[in-house]
Amino acid sequence: MKQILYFSAAWCGPCQQLGPTMEGLRGQINYTKIDVDQDQESSIKYGVRNIPTLILLENGEVKNKLVGNQTVQSIMSFYNG
Repeated sequence: MKQILYFSAAWCGPCQQLGPTMEGLRGQINYTKIDVDQDQESSIKYGVRNIPTLILLENGEVKNKLVGNQTVQSIMSFYNG
């Protein structure tokens, strides 16, 4: 099963730009939004140093990582491989 971990923060400008894009993909891709201020443990676990960061998990294993604001097309190709 594929899942994207979407690392974000309320104060982050690029995260605010990516938010509506991710919301528009709800139902098309499986993702979980993680606030880096609320869940620092996950940020450390996955080595997130910049936000927004998208981490693709497949069967619980990290397959790929995207950093920065993204387009719908780049997220879909990231997700679908």
